Amino acid sequence: MAEANVAQGQNLGNRVAIVTGSSRGIGKAIALHLASLGAKLVINYTSNSTQADDTVSQINSTSDSPRAIAVKANVSDPDQVKSLFDAAESAFQSPVNILVNCAGVLDEKYPSILNTPLEDFDRTFDVNVRGAFICCKEGANRIKRGGGGRIICLSSSMAVALRPGFGAYAASKAAVEAMVKILAKELKGTGITVNCAAPGPIATDMFYEGKTEEMIKKAIDECPHGRLGLPEDVAPVVGFLAGDTSEWVNGQIIRVNGGYI
Repeated sequence: MAEANVAQGQNLGNRVAIVTGSSRGIGKAIALHLASLGAKLVINYTSNSTQADDTVSQINSTSDSPRAIAVKANVSDPDQVKSLFDAAESAFQSPVNILVNCAGVLDEKYPSILNTPLEDFDRTFDVNVRGAFICCKEGANRIKRGGGGRIICLSSSMAVALRPGFGAYAASKAAVEAMVKILAKELKGTGITVNCAAPGPIATDMFYEGKTEEMIKKAIDECPHGRLGLPEDVAPVVGFLAGDTSEWVNGQIIRVNGGYI
């Protein structure tokens, strides 16, 4: 498998990757996949250190030397994001080469924009948009020092599905997609590509939270594959975007949704 990855240009040998929000769900699957391709990982989390440490242990158990660390940081705080990158460079004595911005929140307790409290809108944009902006800004400056690399943001197919009840969330992800397209152009000549992976419904705690059986069944019925996506369906797409063979893919939004929309 390792030889196949090298042949396909997917060997990330010793490149340093930060994956925000990677203690569970899609972020964890991405971190584990990048580690399997040879990357050194920074597992970022906000509150659950136990889950983050478990992800680190899974990665380090497959290597003779530590290849992952856990770092607590709130992505919407620029000082904490700076410390996150500092910790990565200090731990691995190397510039960061790959940033995967996966941290995000989804609050869909309200049936419409009319019912959504302003504080929930602010929280959604604080993490999903401000957090992505801060991480991309810091990431671009750090990765540039290392001579180039990859920035990958996680969006959502909801940004184009535009379903009722997802007003704040869809708007936040649409903002991320616009930012990615612009940043890819602004980083001309740096050797950095910027792309988005935009999953459809994925079987994670965040997806299931607050949903009825009827809502879950509806999401399954709307997918041509007749199932929810899995974090492992998304991780290889991010792995491709993180590798050398994706150089000609830049400023793009890749819908990873099984034909959901």
